[in-house]
Amino acid sequence: MSETVVAIASPPGVGAVSLIRLSGPEALSIAAQVVRCKNGLGSQPERYAVFARVVSATEEVLDEVLVTQFYGPRSFTGEDVVEFACHGGVLVTRRVMERLLECGARSADPGEFSRRAFANGKLDLTQAEAIMDLISAQTDLALRAAHEQLQGKLGDQSEAMRQTLIEVAAHVEAYIDFPDEDIDPDTGVALLGRIKGVLDGVGRMLSTAEQGKILREGVRTVICGEPNVGKSSLLNSLLGYDRAIVSDVAGTTRDTVEEVITLEGIPVRLIDTAGVRESGDVVEQRGIERSNEQIELADLILEVVDGSCRGETLLSKEQIAGRHHILVLNKADLGEDACWEGTGGVRVSCEQENGLDGLAKAIAEELSLSQGSWGGHAVAINARHQDCLKRTRQSLEGAYRILENQEGIELASIDLREALDSIGEIAGRVDTEEILGEIFGTFCIGK
Repeated sequence: MSETVVAIASPPGVGAVSLIRLSGPEALSIAAQVVRCKNGLGSQPERYAVFARVVSATEEVLDEVLVTQFYGPRSFTGEDVVEFACHGGVLVTRRVMERLLECGARSADPGEFSRRAFANGKLDLTQAEAIMDLISAQTDLALRAAHEQLQGKLGDQSEAMRQTLIEVAAHVEAYIDFPDEDIDPDTGVALLGRIKGVLDGVGRMLSTAEQGKILREGVRTVICGEPNVGKSSLLNSLLGYDRAIVSDVAGTTRDTVEEVITLEGIPVRLIDTAGVRESGDVVEQRGIERSNEQIELADLILEVVDGSCRGETLLSKEQIAGRHHILVLNKADLGEDACWEGTGGVRVSCEQENGLDGLAKAIAEELSLSQGSWGGHAVAINARHQDCLKRTRQSLEGAYRILENQEGIELASIDLREALDSIGEIAGRVDTEEILGEIFGTFCIGK
């Protein structure tokens, strides 16, 4: 990574200020070519914002900026870094960027600054991933989880288990390589106990996978039911504004409508679907097909019925078996038909906006979303971590069985090495070149 790279690190569009970041071995010399300030850029102190002018090759002033220098390794990337706080116009920012490119910098790839920070030991992979979680966090709980991961909590946990496995693997391999040294392959139950301890830790981390998915993606909550039971009204009531069209005409909703709300600190993705019924309308049929597809994909199903009329639920017991499901009896202001007597669920009136607090509470209870119950899971794994941990568990279980039976110790050594590689991938403690591009490729330009 000997090239010096530059990128606009602030969001596109017009604003008061835009930030341009320059990083690499030539960052200071390139900046000195374009900047004019009192006594020259080299005389200015590190980490202090200095007023300066950015000039063209002909000394034309392109912009008045604040310039801050960071010397490696005391910078985000671990390299020399110069940041330019420019005026936030699209054209002026582009002119400053073009001038830096003209003087020898290269446009940074997506995530390249964070990748350089990882390569220079400033971050592990879990911390690099936490940057994107921090940027995209939609709730306080997600923000807290991202902060704790950025501070290295997840990386520290995986590294502690990895260090234990290094000791176990070293002991087993010493027994294999030096059979005449009277090295006990087991040392009683201690070795198996260590492996069991790591397996327990892996299990605890895997148990946070669902929380991690919810924190990052939200709870996929599908509002379904027959036509005219108040599905779109329920969506609008929960959101607090009119998002979906509401009409007495059956079949008004032809496609899914999706919005996000926050309940108990957790993002809930509400998906309003077309009413499910027999229909000869081709367009409505396609909407009903999409409704059924969404029901299959849902983390939580809110099944809405008209509680004021005689009827029955749309979904069968088989369809909701083992699923998170809440029955919502709407139109409570019109009275309740006797057929629903004794039926569980939540009674609401979207027309009068009654019972919505009770529904929100029921959703939180159904999904155990209270922040108190999530306090111990502030750092939750993502899909990549989950894959690494599953492979670690599989290898460790194989090694445990072999060592327990005292047969084929060499095979146990292979399993332990595979476990080490798998758990090392979480924080990037092994050769992870293949996965680096995928991870950092999800970053925005300039980060």
